[in-house]
Amino acid sequence: MESGKTRRLRRLFKGDSKTFIIAMDHGVTLGPVQGLEDMQQAVNYVVKGGADAVLVHKGIAKHVNAGNAGLIIHVSASTKLGGSPNLKVGVCTLEEAIRLGADAVSAHINIGTEHEDKMLELLGSLSEECDSFGIPLLAMMYPRGPNIKNEHELEVVSHAARIGAELGADIVKTVYTGELESFRKVVRSCPVPVVVAGGPRMKTDSEVLELAECSLKAGAAGLSFGRNVFQHTSPERISRALAAIVHEGATAQDAMKVLGSS
Repeated sequence: MESGKTRRLRRLFKGDSKTFIIAMDHGVTLGPVQGLEDMQQAVNYVVKGGADAVLVHKGIAKHVNAGNAGLIIHVSASTKLGGSPNLKVGVCTLEEAIRLGADAVSAHINIGTEHEDKMLELLGSLSEECDSFGIPLLAMMYPRGPNIKNEHELEVVSHAARIGAELGADIVKTVYTGELESFRKVVRSCPVPVVVAGGPRMKTDSEVLELAECSLKAGAAGLSFGRNVFQHTSPERISRALAAIVHEGATAQDAMKVLGSS
C-alpha cells in the first residue's frame, strides 16, 4: 500500500523522477520585489511555462490558485530588516499547511551561523511531524554565516546537504558548487534527492540555462529557481526553457532555442 507521502511526492516529481520548482517565498525576507507584486499573475506565468510546483508562504497560499502544479508551503522565515536575518524561525505549523492543501512543506536552514542550533532543532522536530502526517519535507540547506568563508565550497555544501538528509528531509535544496564534478560529489553523498537553488538574479539567460544543465548532468533531481524565473522579462518562456532541461534532457543551447521560439 502506498503511503500518503509517496503519493504527494509523485505530484512534485514527474515520471522521470525530476522536478522543477519555482520558489516565491521572497516577500517575507525582501518585500514585494519585482516579479512578485501580483502573486496570482506570477504563479500563472510559471505554471503555464511548465513548473511542477510553486513554493509560497501560507498567506499567499490562501489567495492564489496553483492550477495543476504542486503546492509547497514554506514554514520558516526571517526578514532583511531584523537583527538576525540568518535565523529562520517557524512561522507556519504543519497542520496549517495541511489545511491549506500543501503537497509538501519547506524549511530554510542556514549552516554556519550563530543560530544554527535553533534551526537544526526546528528541522528535526518538523521532519518527525511530516513523517507522522505523510507530508514530504524539503529542506533548504545553505552554508551561510560568519563561519563560512565560501558558500559554494564543496566541503561545506556537501556537509549542509548531508545534514538535511540526516535530520529527515525528503528533498534537499542547496547551492551549486560551481563545478560539475564537485557537485556530483554533493549529490552522491546525499541519500535523498537534491534540487539546485538558482540564487541571485544572473546577468544573462545563458548563465541561468547553463547552471540548470550542469546541475542536472551532475545528478541533481531538479531545480528550485526563484528570481531568475519570476524576475525574467518573460517568466513563462524561461520556465518553458528550464522545464525542457529538467524533463527533456535539453542542453543549455537547446533551451536557448526554446526560449527564443516560445
